[in-house]
Amino acid sequence: MVAFDVPDVEYTRYSNRQLAAIPLAVLALALAVLAGWYIMTGAPVTPGIAFTGGSEIQIVTDDSQAAIEDAFPTEPESVRAVRGEGSYIVTFQSTDTDAIRQSADQAGYEVESVQGTSATFGSRTQQLGLLGLGVAFVGMALLVFAMFRTFVPSIAVVLSAFSDIVIPLALMNVFGIKLSLGTVAALLMLIGYSVDSDILLNNHILRRRGDFYESTYRAMRTGVTMTLTSLSAMAVMAIVATYFDIPLLPEIGTVLVFGLTADLMNTYLMNVSLLRWYKYEGVAR
Repeated sequence: MVAFDVPDVEYTRYSNRQLAAIPLAVLALALAVLAGWYIMTGAPVTPGIAFTGGSEIQIVTDDSQAAIEDAFPTEPESVRAVRGEGSYIVTFQSTDTDAIRQSADQAGYEVESVQGTSATFGSRTQQLGLLGLGVAFVGMALLVFAMFRTFVPSIAVVLSAFSDIVIPLALMNVFGIKLSLGTVAALLMLIGYSVDSDILLNNHILRRRGDFYESTYRAMRTGVTMTLTSLSAMAVMAIVATYFDIPLLPEIGTVLVFGLTADLMNTYLMNVSLLRWYKYEGVAR
C-alpha cells in the first residue's frame, strides 16, 4: 500500500460544532439538491435506460454524431463513439428496436447489435436495485449497533455512511450521471468503504488505550492512507475507462471518487466531533 504523509490535525483548536458544521452543511445542500430534483423530475436521481426501459444500438459509420442524431426520427438520448472501432453506441428512450434498426438500415449504417429493455422490466430492475441498496444500508446499521451497543458511536457510523451515499447522488445530478446498475454497485461499495473507515476510527478511540487525539491520529494514518489509495485507483480507472470508452466504468469510478472524498470529510470531521462529544461531554463521562 502506498504510504501518505498524514498531517497531525490540531483538533483542539476547533469546537465540536465547528468540526461538524462543514459536513452537515454539505449534507443539507445535497439533500436540497435531491429534493429539488424530485420536485422537478419526479425522481431524486435521473434513472438510466436500465431502469426506465429503452434501446441501445451499435452502428458502424463514418458520419458525425450530429449526422447520426438526424438520421433517426426519434431523438437519441446519447451518441457515444467507441474508440478504435469506428462505431457508435446510440441509446433511445424508445423500446421499439425494430423501428430503430429499420432507421439505421435506411441511413446506410452497419448494425452490429441492437438490444432493448422494456419499461416494465426496467421498473422491476429499479425496484430491486433500490431494495438491495436499502437492505445493505439497514443491515450495515444493525451490524454497527450490534458491535458498539451504544447510541452515539453507532449513529456516528450510520450518519457518515448515509452522507457518503447522499452526497454522490446529488453530484450525479449536478454532473449529469444517470442512475444505472453500475452506479448502484458503486453506491453499495461506498457503504463498505464508509463503514470500514468509521469502524477503524471508533475502535481506535473507544477500544484501545491512549489519549483521544493520539488514538484519532493513529486511526487517521491507516484510514486516510486506505481511502486515498482507493480514491486514486478509482480516479485512474475513471480516466482510463473514459479515454477508451469502456461502458459503466467511468460512471462507477466517478461516483466512487465523489463518495470517498465525502468519506474523508465525514469521518475525520463529523465522526470525530461526535466521538469527542461522547467521550468528554456525553454519557461516557
